[in-house]
Amino acid sequence: MSARRAVRGFTLIELMVAIFITAILLSMGYGAIRQALGDREALTSRQSRLLAVETAMRLLTQDFTELAPRPVRQPIGDGWLPCIIGAPGSNTIVTLTRSGWANPAGIQRPALQRVTYILENGTLRREHWPVLDATLTTTTLHRELLDQVKSMTVRYMSNSYQWVDHWPQTALQGDATSNLRLRPIAVEVTLDLDDWGKLVRIIEIAG
Repeated sequence: MSARRAVRGFTLIELMVAIFITAILLSMGYGAIRQALGDREALTSRQSRLLAVETAMRLLTQDFTELAPRPVRQPIGDGWLPCIIGAPGSNTIVTLTRSGWANPAGIQRPALQRVTYILENGTLRREHWPVLDATLTTTTLHRELLDQVKSMTVRYMSNSYQWVDHWPQTALQGDATSNLRLRPIAVEVTLDLDDWGKLVRIIEIAG
């Protein structure tokens, strides 16, 4: 009798209970893995979004900080365009001349660059011309900086320390050439994003 008891195996009920418990543990483990993968994808997406916003703000800051008092020739005719042009109510938000254009390849070109920021279909785009005094046939090079942008506004602080919505100001006095070189003291950039709301940055412009 004792030998028969020693070789006794599991009953069918015991096996079913063990399988049931194993299935529950596996299900819980699979759910935890899926949750971890989902959290990782969400974190990666947030990190990518943060990097895009930081890159856009960094480029805006660099361009305004390096604002150079260099007008450019009009694409057609013999007139000149101011070193910075900003007017609300259009897709082209601001156009300016900046210095400090990096030249690691040593190409024969000036260190000045003409750039413009355009908001179209919720995407903020930065374009620049390969030459300063471009013609109608000159093709711009563009880079899409940020999507999900509801609006972008720029305000300009004049020499009288007043914020204005456009530049250059309508009533400029004195020599026309010097007016073309006139720069604001600072600019206020406001980005209104679908997911982050409004981001505001004030950038001081070197004198």
